[in-house]
Amino acid sequence: MMAANLIEVKCPCCDSTLKVDPKLSVVISHVEPVKARPIEDLNAAVAQLKGEAGRREEQFQKSFAAEKNQGQVLNRKFDELLKQAKSDPDFGKKPREFDLD
Repeated sequence: MMAANLIEVKCPCCDSTLKVDPKLSVVISHVEPVKARPIEDLNAAVAQLKGEAGRREEQFQKSFAAEKNQGQVLNRKFDELLKQAKSDPDFGKKPREFDLD
């Protein structure tokens, strides 16, 4: 009969399960979560680390190619904005507060 009055709460910090008696304002039981082993298989962990070098190199090459094209992209954007500014003299101008009166 007493167990029916217990409130089961999951801790947001440690993910433990707590059973609390609301009348007594006391934790009655505490169950810690089962933690996974950090490394299940040493050979699999070593293989994963060896694969990391290839992924890092691939990511570096992608970043290098994007940076290489960055100058062309900026030049293209600048040319487009310059063309818009030449065709419309008010392009990009923000109204000043005293102009709105």
